[in-house]
Amino acid sequence: MFQFLANPPAVAARRHSLLRHAFYRTAVLAISPLVVFASLFLLAQQAGAASTDRPNIIFIMADDLGYGDLGCYGQTKIKTPHLDQMAAEGMKFTQFYAGSTVCAPARCVLMTGLHTGHCYIRGNGRINLRPEDVTVAEVLKQRNYQTALIGKWGLGNEGSVGVPTRQGFDYFFGYLDQGHAHNYYPAYLMRNEKRFPLRNVVEGVVEGVKPFGVGYAVKRVDYSHDLLAEEALQWIDQNKAKPFFLYLALTIPHANNQRNRALGDGQEVPDYGIYADLDWTDPNKGQAAMITRMDRDIGRIFARLKQHGIDDNTLVMFTSDNGHHREGGNNPEFFNANGPLRGKKRDLYEGGIRVPTLARWPGKIKPGVVTDHIAYFGDFMATAADLANVKPPAKLDSISFLPTLLGRPQEKHEYLYWEFYEGAGGKQAVRMGDWKGVRIPAFSGKMQLFDLGQDLGEEHDLATEHADIVKQIEAIMQTAHHPSPLWKVRKPRKKKPKKAA
Repeated sequence: MFQFLANPPAVAARRHSLLRHAFYRTAVLAISPLVVFASLFLLAQQAGAASTDRPNIIFIMADDLGYGDLGCYGQTKIKTPHLDQMAAEGMKFTQFYAGSTVCAPARCVLMTGLHTGHCYIRGNGRINLRPEDVTVAEVLKQRNYQTALIGKWGLGNEGSVGVPTRQGFDYFFGYLDQGHAHNYYPAYLMRNEKRFPLRNVVEGVVEGVKPFGVGYAVKRVDYSHDLLAEEALQWIDQNKAKPFFLYLALTIPHANNQRNRALGDGQEVPDYGIYADLDWTDPNKGQAAMITRMDRDIGRIFARLKQHGIDDNTLVMFTSDNGHHREGGNNPEFFNANGPLRGKKRDLYEGGIRVPTLARWPGKIKPGVVTDHIAYFGDFMATAADLANVKPPAKLDSISFLPTLLGRPQEKHEYLYWEFYEGAGGKQAVRMGDWKGVRIPAFSGKMQLFDLGQDLGEEHDLATEHADIVKQIEAIMQTAHHPSPLWKVRKPRKKKPKKAA
């Protein structure tokens, strides 16, 4: 101690050291709460980023719903308040296309990201997806999504490798083939790979016979759509804590044509609801009642998402598998079911393939947006992969439209392509910018050319005035079509010459 006091420089140095230590200690104590707060804020941000890295995805698809069948697309007679609200809270597409103009190929394009010139199933029938066909569900499973298909599949039959539970879906409840799905009161539905019996009594069923003798119910108890809606809600309840993909493929408003042939009314619905007392035909009442019933249940899904606190982390999309139908006795002109478009189901004009499409994702998609981005079912594969941050399969006909959903710059298609095989000769169509080419019969017929920017109703054929555009579209039709032994056009029958009088 005396030695320390006897050395003034040492005393000064020690004092300086103590003061410096005290200063740093005070500063650290003052700054530490800020550091802790900042760290917690960054962690919260990272946690928030992780929670939206794999958002829940619900893809809802109606069956044979027309472009003009929703209020938000101009419908005035059929009430769709929940879907109209979905449009107000999210995004409405005005140029979104189905994968095909009928059921099975449209669903194949959706699931595989390949257009009908490349995908395996290009028409209706009893054809099954193969093990090598990669579905959206299989891609999302790579990121540990829980996956379910509830509703209509159409891509694999009982006992085949094409059933949903062998194509990436953890759970399946509904119809396997489109013929069975025509009956809203069937004898059974499928749960995973087993039949789930219902209390309905059905007549006219012919197992395994084309065109799928589905019959019609003579005792109607269990309405399949109601069962599908309840199953979807329960599945969301069970999987709310995990990233999930729910493909809800509803059968409304498809008609049961077998019942129509027997009873003159194929619009199967338990009641006509708000339309019961209107001076409409019963098939028209049934058509409207089915769509409004579907709308009600979609509203229940949104309510359930909010109840579980997962609404903001769930992208919900709604669309239709193809254009409106003229089946079951309903009158599509009465409802203006295709709005301003020409054609219907089984056509490659706009009314057969342009479909109402909505997307809602609170906090990510700005409310009330209307987009004219040109997209189609095949783009869902790349979009889902983008959402899950996983690489999609190679050599797809798929471009993610996630940038459009988020209001960012968007890559565009050079063209969209369709081919269709029902009827003699088949059909082809190409959308290239505002130009639309339709060729009937396929591969050999005369091209029709329309400028959709000026002629949405496809009333004016401009093929003779724009031979250069016709050649471009013909070249696309040639290269976009990959021949398949399963899909060959039937040659038109030659007309017999009339006998001389």
